[in-house]
Amino acid sequence: MSIKIGIFGYGNLGRGVESAIAQNDDMELVAVFTRRPPESLKLRTPGVPVMSVNSVAEMKDKIDVMIICGGSATDLPVQTPAIASMFNCIDSFDTHARIPEHFARVDSAAKEGNKVALISCGWDPGMFSVMRLYSEAILPEGSTYTFWGKGVSQGHSDAIRRIDGVLDAKQYTIPVESALDAVRSGAAPELTTRQKHLRECFVVAADGADRARIENEIKTMPNYFADYDTTVHFISAEELLRDHSGIPHGGFVIRSGKSGFERENTHVMEFSLKLDSNPEYTSSVIVASARAVARLSADGACGAKSILDIPPSYLSPKSPAELRKELL
Repeated sequence: MSIKIGIFGYGNLGRGVESAIAQNDDMELVAVFTRRPPESLKLRTPGVPVMSVNSVAEMKDKIDVMIICGGSATDLPVQTPAIASMFNCIDSFDTHARIPEHFARVDSAAKEGNKVALISCGWDPGMFSVMRLYSEAILPEGSTYTFWGKGVSQGHSDAIRRIDGVLDAKQYTIPVESALDAVRSGAAPELTTRQKHLRECFVVAADGADRARIENEIKTMPNYFADYDTTVHFISAEELLRDHSGIPHGGFVIRSGKSGFERENTHVMEFSLKLDSNPEYTSSVIVASARAVARLSADGACGAKSILDIPPSYLSPKSPAELRKELL
């Protein structure tokens, strides 16, 4: 029996979710919800209705898991609690500093509706979160480092586009190579946020927009740019399309730890990702996690969850016996 999936929002992430569902035989896309005129969207999946977000409640009993594809800056803090009161759901909320408060709001709404709501699902937060947990549990004495990039951050790019006077933008997160080398050596350096990453922004401004104000708003934006050395380039829409149309990303989680009674041995664990398409990989993680949400709901669970709460086997379409035979 197919897991019935809804997509709430149809930008880069929503399109990625649609393509990922097509690779999973136990899932079925049943509806897409948009703030745009529904007739303006052309899906790749035949026979799937496109509906207004205002009519989402009409599908309350026809969707097993709703995947919410809004932006973290302003969409998800509002959308996820509202959806969680009606549907089992998943979002990709990625403002790390605000995850506890987001979790609390979503948890309250999901429990009220007796639904399961998985928040902050993707590759970071998400897969990188799992690797941080594994590595810190395995090497309790040590240091964990996360490096992102070089790549386009969808959340940071979206945050720039919300600034008045900005027509479009792409933001690249870039690891500082000397910091990465020091961590890989096992030296366990103490690094500030600013010492680990650079941020480079390419911005298309509206005619007559105050570029100095836009640059200052970017560089001082809390939780996004204020703690980093940030460079802002103003370019034309044609240059952005020509030189920055892709959405690559990736990064590293590295744990350097000690073992032995004298702490005489050093171990370095590293998990890395190199992604041609940030939204398509994020979507793939989310769609696998939709299976876990459906299973948790069938188990009688409710409330907000994170990927750290999910048994790994719940992500797979294979049976426990198959997993033990093939992967263990």
